[in-house]
Amino acid sequence: MKTDHVQSSVRALTVHAPRAPLSGSVQVPGDKSISHRSLMFAALARGTTHITGLLEGEDVLRTADAMRALGADITRTGAGNWTVRGCGLDGLHEPADVLDMGNSGTAARLLSGILASHGFTSVMTGDASLRGRPMKRVMDPLAATGAVFLSRQGGRLPLAIQGNANPPPLSYRLPVASAQVKSAVLLAGLNAQGETRVEEPVATRDHTENMLRHFGATVHVEPMGAGGRVITVQGRPELVARDIVVPGDPSSAAFVLAAALLVPGSAVSVRGVGLNPLRTGLFTSLKEMGADLVISNERVEGGEPVGDITATAGALHGVDVPATRAPSMIDEYPILAVVAAHATGQSRFRGLEELRVKESDRLAATVALLEANGVRVEVVGDDMIVHGTGGAIPGGGLVQTRMDHRLAMSAIVMGLAAQKPVSVDDTAFIDTSFPGFITLMNSIGAGLAA
Repeated sequence: MKTDHVQSSVRALTVHAPRAPLSGSVQVPGDKSISHRSLMFAALARGTTHITGLLEGEDVLRTADAMRALGADITRTGAGNWTVRGCGLDGLHEPADVLDMGNSGTAARLLSGILASHGFTSVMTGDASLRGRPMKRVMDPLAATGAVFLSRQGGRLPLAIQGNANPPPLSYRLPVASAQVKSAVLLAGLNAQGETRVEEPVATRDHTENMLRHFGATVHVEPMGAGGRVITVQGRPELVARDIVVPGDPSSAAFVLAAALLVPGSAVSVRGVGLNPLRTGLFTSLKEMGADLVISNERVEGGEPVGDITATAGALHGVDVPATRAPSMIDEYPILAVVAAHATGQSRFRGLEELRVKESDRLAATVALLEANGVRVEVVGDDMIVHGTGGAIPGGGLVQTRMDHRLAMSAIVMGLAAQKPVSVDDTAFIDTSFPGFITLMNSIGAGLAA
């Protein structure tokens, strides 16, 4: 199925506090990080992979289109169910057209590692938001493969890549913790003779390592220093098709659970959420704030830990989140800031430099979101300090989402817990990561209407 992507028209929304508590049991879409990797790794494997629970948001559909353009046979067989007939590591071919990655920085950065280590020319572009985000952080280490990169000023898309079919193995130390950069280097190393080595100063989400093993690659992980790790992958493995079950995305579950914590009297359960310990920093932080979060029915699916989470509204207090936790919750800071705004006392989130290079400058955008709705917030270096209101957030402001889906969802949750309605300039981009978000929120009583 070839997917056609048409820019959604602007969908503004004014959010009012619901008339009754939120309640119910829901299931959020599949994990976005795992969904991207499922399609890419299955395309690089030999044989047919069946994927269950794939996130069918715009970002992941762009990855599906890109891997088709590179030679994989990818078919949607039902809701969340996809079949990928892979090409093998040496089977990709030059795409006939530009690869449009839409809004997905994950897809663009990971795919750069694959394209850098194949002997053909390709060009990637994206929407206005993605074209404004830096790619130099992956171009620099990948240049050691012998690939040639040509980009706009500042390492921005569109990006042309002349890959090298016989790249040397890489050895790279990440200057800043980034699962995307780590994954790009490891993916480039798949096509190299010998062992590729990545040092990360702080452990980041390890879906790439888990999935490489799942498909048959030899991957070793050793501890290094204060919380760091050394990851090695043996090049030129025979990747063999393996079925994948994608767990519910903890980053998506975060918005539903936060809303339940903030709207008085609410209790909501989210089923089948991924509980990879390198992704659950938000849940740890919420519990430190006094949140009533209960995890049940824990199990393992497709090599990833999964469980059900129930959130019940109650009093919350400020928290000091260490920088070492940032990699395990880097996408959740905007929604945690909304929760902190509702709490009693001051919260400090340390080491947020990575937020400056997400879908928007999420640090600046989160500050603007809070300030527009009567919350005092400061930025000191790479730290954000939120002064909690100790109850309902004042609200009444207009949130500029900057084409960032997580800001839009954070603003909606804020509106549900605010004294005055919160206006959101655009919610169209939510579909990139959480299709059906507004419908799901309405199913538990949010009462959202465009």
